[in-house]
Amino acid sequence: MHAGIRAAIGWLADVMMPPLCLACHTPLASKNAICADCWRNIDFIRPPLCDRLGIPLPYDAGSGAISAEAAASPPVYARARAVARYDGVMRDLIHDMKFHDRHDARALFGRWMCEAGAGLIADADILVPIPLHRMKLLRRRFNQSSFLAIEIAAITGLPVAHLALVRSRATQSQIGLTREQRRLNVRGAFEVPTRHRALIAGRRALIVDDVITTGATVTAASRALLDAGATAVDVLALGLVTDATATLLA
Repeated sequence: MHAGIRAAIGWLADVMMPPLCLACHTPLASKNAICADCWRNIDFIRPPLCDRLGIPLPYDAGSGAISAEAAASPPVYARARAVARYDGVMRDLIHDMKFHDRHDARALFGRWMCEAGAGLIADADILVPIPLHRMKLLRRRFNQSSFLAIEIAAITGLPVAHLALVRSRATQSQIGLTREQRRLNVRGAFEVPTRHRALIAGRRALIVDDVITTGATVTAASRALLDAGATAVDVLALGLVTDATATLLA
């Protein structure tokens, strides 16, 4: 009986609000999806990848291959993975969530992130979303990274440490800053409060964020988690800013 009621409610909801593509709003047969045209315009990041930075490699050099960039400047975190390049439809979807209060794609984002970060999730003990400073959180009213972590947790069962990492000082927007300016802007901006260190110490943390641009934010966050006793830190994001395929380490 309850199943019948739920089915009837679902049918009525579809009649009143038919499923639409989350990107272009073309009518679809099912919810929480995008149309074929929008799918083709998302540049999903697939193997072969640099094992450290998660950027595409020109050819498959075997398990654990790293890019010349990762070898020249190894990241503080162990591994990073992202769903797609941060451009086109993916950028529009992230902007809609982040700046226009569009949260209807969250379930789809969660599924995509679980697929892209399957190896990282398998090794993780706890999810740690990148926090906003409290003043920015008051203005925006939500933290998109926390929402993404919640979706991943719903699929994987991993715990989310929403308060384990905090921004200890306000930082200016990273938009428009150079790589070095971004690094300086967030250096020392994160910390693990003493009362939450037990959540992090001895565990492998998986940072969740919406976009990796230069890596400055996730690097600063990783340092704080490692200083608090995390055994290792990985990073999982929706979008990755990368202009071209990386060069393999010779």
